[in-house]
Amino acid sequence: MEWHIGCSGFHYKEWKDVFYPPNMPSNKWFEYYGEKFNTLELNVTFYKFPQLSFLENWYATSPDSFIFSVKVPRLITHYKKFRETEDLLKDFYTTIRQGLKDKLGGVLFQLPPQTAFNTELLEHIIGSLDHSFENVIEFRHGSWWREDVMKRLMQNKISFCGMSYPRLPEDVIINTDIVYYRFHGIPDLYRSEYSLEQLDRVADVILKNKKVKKAYIYFNNTAGEAAIRNANYMNALVSMLKQ
Repeated sequence: MEWHIGCSGFHYKEWKDVFYPPNMPSNKWFEYYGEKFNTLELNVTFYKFPQLSFLENWYATSPDSFIFSVKVPRLITHYKKFRETEDLLKDFYTTIRQGLKDKLGGVLFQLPPQTAFNTELLEHIIGSLDHSFENVIEFRHGSWWREDVMKRLMQNKISFCGMSYPRLPEDVIINTDIVYYRFHGIPDLYRSEYSLEQLDRVADVILKNKKVKKAYIYFNNTAGEAAIRNANYMNALVSMLKQ
């Protein structure tokens, strides 16, 4: 099984002198991050459509075995809500494939929290995606936690994103051979640190499932130092359990 464990971003002033060494300039932060973790979730692409040169730079400055997961722009998922987005999606897929090449990991579609389960919408989303990519959908409304939804995504090789997020199920969802899990922080969103027991539980569920070929684990509790401590522990835990 491949394990990709890291954070949802790396450029946080709170990490200066805590994770990043004193006097290290911020333009060296990513290089240092890449020495400690083997993956990064690019949340910046959620807010701004990525440019090819931007991704090519990430590719060139990252270690050979590094993997980037990329969040789909909110223009597609939140503003247009997959309506008349065929060209946008095609451009997005083409850009990330050309820019990140063999370092491209999961493609994360986050739906708005007010978007409840709808069969027609589910089928429309499935039909909109390029299934040659490692597509992942993160639902933010509890009505999507249904066996039929997970099965329908599985039939199209789309991973159901498990997460730790306020007022949503925290189950590790394994509906394909790729598991994708995000730790957002509970109860203090983006800030709370997870206990070792909580991290152990997630790692144990994944390790015991023999069909999993690849696991992406990202810590989005980045508003302080929690993400770094949790990601470091998860890396050490997985390394120990794999022995």
